[in-house]
Parts: sequence; C-alpha cells; structure tokens
Amino acid sequence: MNVLFFGIARDIVGTSELSISDIVKNPTVNDLKQYLISKYSNFSKLTSFAVAVNNEYAKDDVPLEQNDEIAIIPPVSGG
Repeated sequence: MNVLFFGIARDIVGTSELSISDIVKNPTVNDLKQYLISKYSNFSKLTSFAVAVNNEYAKDDVPLEQNDEIAIIPPVSGG
C-alpha cells in the first residue's frame, strides 16, 4: 500500500511517499500506526497524528485496502 507523509511525518520517514508491503494481513488504521511507530521510533514522539483514507479522516478501526489512498497528517500549529 502507498502511504503519503506530510510535515514532520515526512521528515521522520525521510520521504513523502512510501510503499508498505510487510504489514499484517487485513490491516486497520491502528495496525498502520503501530507499524509506523515500530519502524520509525520518532513517530512515538508525536502527541498525535491523523490518518486519512481516500480523502477522509479515518478512525483506528477502519480497514485498509491495498488500493486505498492513505495520508499521514501530523498535528499542525499556526497563528
């Protein structure tokens, strides 16, 4: 599955797009989050990050399909 990264998430992974194939069978959003934390320890330092699946924010129990468009969106601050 292809995952897009934005902001600090892109900096942690080192790229704006990553193909992930070694994740559990029938993954959920939570599985993806745990995968990212296990592969990139700095993800655990983020207080939170959102996952969008097919242009909609997704809760942890949403199942992921191979052809879904997945984006990792870190917290944003501004003023």
